[in-house]
Amino acid sequence: MAWKLVPVGQNGTITFMKKNIFLTGAPSSGKTTTIKKVIKILTVPVTGFYTEEERREGKRVGFVLNSLDGHKGYLAHQDIRSDLHIRRYGVSIENIESIAVPSITPVSGQIIILDEIGKMECFSEVFRQAALKALDSPSIVIGTITLGGAEFIATVKTREDMEILEVTPDNRDALPQVIVRKIEELLRII
Repeated sequence: MAWKLVPVGQNGTITFMKKNIFLTGAPSSGKTTTIKKVIKILTVPVTGFYTEEERREGKRVGFVLNSLDGHKGYLAHQDIRSDLHIRRYGVSIENIESIAVPSITPVSGQIIILDEIGKMECFSEVFRQAALKALDSPSIVIGTITLGGAEFIATVKTREDMEILEVTPDNRDALPQVIVRKIEELLRII
């Protein structure tokens, strides 16, 4: 099911409740921080991954994939030798496919965290297919998606079952509670 019809309002009007809730925003806007706060607040089973920057002496040197079941590895790093690069970072397709992909496989009764659908992750066809499988599943998916993006990312953004919220300095502190309320409402109707 891509979305649910939910009666809302006192007059019994019908509206669409979207089960894929994604954050977008400028780099360092707080997307992953918001996702990590949502994970801490949730009291239901969660699977998936999030990505964090790795810094040395105050400078970013790479990005680390962290699955919620404890697996960890570089998404990209300035020291990775790869044919696939974003700026100075070599991208590890192997880690995307061995850490991120299994973590977003839908499991009945679990919310999926998908941080993020971005340029690096989308170098992997296996990841793109796994992301679509997660989005198409009955599971609630909470994630992040890059502001720009090529054809695949643009197509994902236009899905009818996607709600995309932009993270800004004005709303980033309130967003974790907003997302958790949306999840709670979805869980009541699923």
